[in-house]
Amino acid sequence: MNTIEECQNKDEIEKIISEINHYNDSQTERVLPDVWIPIELIAKNNKREIVGGVIGGVGYYAGFMIKILWVDESERKKGLGGKLLKQAEEIAIEKGAKLAILETFSFQAEGFYLKQGYENFGKIENFPKKGQNFLFLKKAL
Repeated sequence: MNTIEECQNKDEIEKIISEINHYNDSQTERVLPDVWIPIELIAKNNKREIVGGVIGGVGYYAGFMIKILWVDESERKKGLGGKLLKQAEEIAIEKGAKLAILETFSFQAEGFYLKQGYENFGKIENFPKKGQNFLFLKKAL
């Protein structure tokens, strides 16, 4: 009988990653090494306070996965988000990325991403609540 429990150490996590990589490699061709290349940038104002940032990374199929892009309300609509995103995309391209992928909610920054050249490729309607959508966007780099 199988049991399910929380991972106890890094070796167990690495086993799961190794096995899915082995299967994936049998189905397609890897573009990059089997490492996650983090891309983590912050923006600071003249008082050295953090007012924005982007967190993501490039995976081994040359996809730049953007996990978070945040800009403080005091700095929105001033171009900072576009600058952060552009710099992160440029770094991703240098690291071998061919595609940027992100998720956002309809109440967040869909319009911003569309202006930056992203396009919708999927949505989950009425999530996280009725009238809101969970969106998937992409951009060729």
